[in-house]
Amino acid sequence: MGDIINIGIVAHADAGKTTLTEQMLYAAGELRTLGSVDRQNTQTDWLDIERQRGISVKASSTRLFWKDCQINLIDTPGHVDFAGEVQRSLSVLDAAVLVVSAAEGIQGQTEALWDALRKLEIPTLLFINKIDRIGAEPQELLGDLAARFSPDLAVMERWENAQDRACRVFPLELTEGPLGDFLTELAAENDPEAETCFLEDRPVPAPVLRRVLKEQIAACKAFPVYLGAAALGVGVGEVLDGVQWLPKASRREDGPLSGVVYRVEHDKAMGKAAHVRLFSGTISNRDPVPLQGQEPVEKVTQIRRVLANRYTDMGRLTAGDIGALYGLSNARTGDIIGDEPLSRAVTLAVPLLKVQVFPKAPEQMTELVAAIRELAEEDPLLDMEWEKEERELYIKITGMIQLEVIEAFLRDRFGLEASFASPSVIYKETPAKPGMGIENYTWPKPCWACIEFAIEPLERGAGFRFESAVGDRVILSRYQAHIAQALPEALKQGLYGWEVTDLKITLTGGSHHLIHTHPLDFITATPMALMNGLENTGCTLLEPMVTMRFSAGEEHVGRLIRDVIAMRGSFDSPVIHKDSAVMEARVPVSESLTYPVDFGILTGGRGVLSSRFSGYEPCPIELGKTAKRRGIDPRDRSKWILHARQAL
Repeated sequence: MGDIINIGIVAHADAGKTTLTEQMLYAAGELRTLGSVDRQNTQTDWLDIERQRGISVKASSTRLFWKDCQINLIDTPGHVDFAGEVQRSLSVLDAAVLVVSAAEGIQGQTEALWDALRKLEIPTLLFINKIDRIGAEPQELLGDLAARFSPDLAVMERWENAQDRACRVFPLELTEGPLGDFLTELAAENDPEAETCFLEDRPVPAPVLRRVLKEQIAACKAFPVYLGAAALGVGVGEVLDGVQWLPKASRREDGPLSGVVYRVEHDKAMGKAAHVRLFSGTISNRDPVPLQGQEPVEKVTQIRRVLANRYTDMGRLTAGDIGALYGLSNARTGDIIGDEPLSRAVTLAVPLLKVQVFPKAPEQMTELVAAIRELAEEDPLLDMEWEKEERELYIKITGMIQLEVIEAFLRDRFGLEASFASPSVIYKETPAKPGMGIENYTWPKPCWACIEFAIEPLERGAGFRFESAVGDRVILSRYQAHIAQALPEALKQGLYGWEVTDLKITLTGGSHHLIHTHPLDFITATPMALMNGLENTGCTLLEPMVTMRFSAGEEHVGRLIRDVIAMRGSFDSPVIHKDSAVMEARVPVSESLTYPVDFGILTGGRGVLSSRFSGYEPCPIELGKTAKRRGIDPRDRSKWILHARQAL
């Protein structure tokens, strides 16, 4: 049983992920002809929209073999609009290759990816690409990476002829030069044998350096760095050799069944495909596959290895591997198979815009809703909202390019023409102060559900927490479970119509009745108690913020500062280097939606701007926006009760 490793290729847009993936497949003999993003014929960018635009919009998996190791490669999108695809892929990786362009340097999404990889403790190999490009400064970039990411970089190569198509890279011996010094110091700190050699001023043997380097990379305490020019094939074989340093997948086939659905797709002939990473156990055709929280248990009809737009029948999926399972009609992205694996959750993508979707013809609305529902199964961040009574359809997006891709999917895949309203920014709200929420739902009979909540605001980014401070005698545990179940849905609309977040709700009192309480009474009463509490605490409107990083000529600094202030933003002092200025600013999304166009005009297209989401902050209500409430307001008590009892 050979080694398997699941590797994600991640990077900021245009850093060269797809080109590197193509070159790795070619070097390993998986491709006879080398594809190119420019020629629109790469292996992993096979969707029409990807080839037309020259960007990845979906994560795509493929496979190669290198030195007796099966390498499953997941090529992920680099554009921030499709960060949800990256977010879902990270949960199944054994290791990652982070591609950084030597020409553009560290960009906004590069930082976001690095932070996510560190939070998830995913061993990471860095590949500095495009060393052939004019303006590429590998040594300077290595300094930036050490300063902003980690000083524990093991630079595995030296290079020649940067900024030239004749560039070359040469692997270093583990005992050679700065690499040898770095590894010797690393080994002396983490290995008794090496420490003895260090103290006795003897060279640390290469096998010891090798062992320590692998251990420290697996522990995310060292990061191997390779360089090259993927478009020229320079450094690609060395990166494949570098996979030896990364930890391989566990192959516990005799262990309990444990896996995760990291992606869902729909096949016209086969139906739903659940892409699964199996951590332990095995799954064969016709096996029942238990999904946590899903009933009934369904059987797998077929298991395929999906290689971009091609597939092969596997028949059996074993621990450590990835594959697509068919026949699981209820499977959703994020579902757990069998025992829960090591939890890996990180937020890379946050939809900041909400858009209403319209069919070309009113009679196509039913088809459009079904199509959007299918797309939302594949990308849960779309968070489709279908207001049946008003016949209004909404989705959430991370950016305007994503909207263009959705429009293309609807046209090419479903044969539907759709239009979209102008996007509106998604605000949130949070309690302004501590307070109590009370509801005594005891009339009209038969009913009995009395609830008392303590509501308190939490720090930004804390989300929602629920606790119970009452025992089973006050409110039966099954009714308390109903309260906990109803709260997340009730919190989707606060006083201003936006989701309520960053709060803690404690169940402090209430009562049930042994005769009059109906099983659904506490589900009916919870939203009324919550809204009563929010009226007592008041709510603060929160607006989404982005951190923008500008790189432009020194002469533009004054104008940039004025623009940031006009956008109600804050900024760090610009860093001037070689007549160029780099500045970071934090600005509200609502004020900066069109600024990339203004920045391009200001710099004549020569400036570089990258941005990433950086949380929510309080917003004056007069500068923000309220949302139209969907459905019945629980504050309209009589109407809400009739609605809950299905009496309207």
